[in-house]
Amino acid sequence: MRELRDRVAVVTGAASGIGLALAERFASEGMTLVMADVEAPALAAAAESLRPRAPAILTSVVDVARPDDVERLARETYAAFGAAHVLCNNAGVAVLGAVHEHSLADWQWVLGVNLWGVIHGVRAFVPRMLAAGHEAHIVNTASMAGLTTAPFMAVYDVTKHGVVALSESMYKEFLVTGAPIGVSVVCPGLITTNIMQSARNRPAELAEAGKRGAMAEAFGEALGQRLAGGYPPSEVANRVVDGIREGRFYIVPAQPEVKSGAAVRAQDIIELRNPTLRPG
Repeated sequence: MRELRDRVAVVTGAASGIGLALAERFASEGMTLVMADVEAPALAAAAESLRPRAPAILTSVVDVARPDDVERLARETYAAFGAAHVLCNNAGVAVLGAVHEHSLADWQWVLGVNLWGVIHGVRAFVPRMLAAGHEAHIVNTASMAGLTTAPFMAVYDVTKHGVVALSESMYKEFLVTGAPIGVSVVCPGLITTNIMQSARNRPAELAEAGKRGAMAEAFGEALGQRLAGGYPPSEVANRVVDGIREGRFYIVPAQPEVKSGAAVRAQDIIELRNPTLRPG
């Protein structure tokens, strides 16, 4: 899908980070925006900052872990603009810790946002896109954590591997059925966002966090420092727009040393080696 002007882009997690950068880039392309986020004040401020640049903006307070919220987002989008040409299932959260020390609530919260949020987006929007019959593109935000693994990141890694698998399957299904919908999966590396502070939006009913031992704490501190020196979210947004125009499935805005982890893991599998523990 090469022409973006005067088309409609839907972005979840649009109030900050990669989601806001996507909305900014889509606005610069002349796209109408549907911005969704669970954080109402930040969403309102983000939308207000973009109104001078976008033809039109619809905002919707949405918890992507709730299917009814995402279905409402789809209804509102089609009621307001009659179409969704680009859908970015982008909202994400993170927790750190050892697998056996995570609470059930940790798993429910992160799976709900990172994986079920993508599932809900696909279920709500794809039938409408297919019924409309026009070309469209779906962008699912995964992570290099969907192509590699690390200690103390099991919950996050599981969700992002799920997003990659879902996206690959959907790409192949649209290919064999001839659907006019492109699919991309975005696997960013170290990006300067506030995902390490995502607990600010954790729902009260899932507030019981697991234990974080000393090694997990040290890992988290080191990761936070690396993220602070990462690529800006605009780098991801630029790569996404290029990927949509080029029909590219894998979009990997990651540092070379981070991206190389996928090759190491693939070689481990091919050679039946035990998983390589990489530094950092």
